[in-house]
Amino acid sequence: MIRLRIQLFLVLIVVLGATLTASGQGRPDPATLIAAQREAMAPLAFMDGVWRGPAWAILPSGEKHNVTQTERIGPFLDGSIKVIEGRGYNADGTVGFNAFGTISYNPSTRIYMLHSYAQGNVGDFVLTRTADGYVWEIPAGPMTIRYTAVIKDGAWREVGDRIVPGQEPVRFFEMNLKRVGDTNWPAAGAISPT
Repeated sequence: MIRLRIQLFLVLIVVLGATLTASGQGRPDPATLIAAQREAMAPLAFMDGVWRGPAWAILPSGEKHNVTQTERIGPFLDGSIKVIEGRGYNADGTVGFNAFGTISYNPSTRIYMLHSYAQGNVGDFVLTRTADGYVWEIPAGPMTIRYTAVIKDGAWREVGDRIVPGQEPVRFFEMNLKRVGDTNWPAAGAISPT
């Protein structure tokens, strides 16, 4: 009986020790996480700047709508995320499309995410880096909306396709932008402590 109690006591000590060790480890070091995020975001620096050019989209009515598309992109939170604003200007100068988003990287999952606000919708979408751009998709029931971007030599071409299994993709969006300058947005203009 004493031997059984000693064994149970030893098991309890081992379990308690393992629990205390695991809880003592706590959360990962924030500086380590931010460094990993900055490192993962560095290859996307080619996106930074101000961009402008023609774009078109097929409206639900089937009409092709042309705009002048602008994008401004910059690093934020010490380079650990990208902040993006896109505006599509109609021929009369009014804003016909406005979107805001962030691109981030999660070191624990090793996944890039695009968090997007556009046309009253909000969503989180996996963004996959490619050699010269990226791809991101929106699941839409049996259909997938896929955006594919190529950015190189100061030119940004992005297309959007509706993909239905068993059918040819249908292109509904295209933009062809040129890099027109640098930007200190969104980091500039931070409020000082005094």
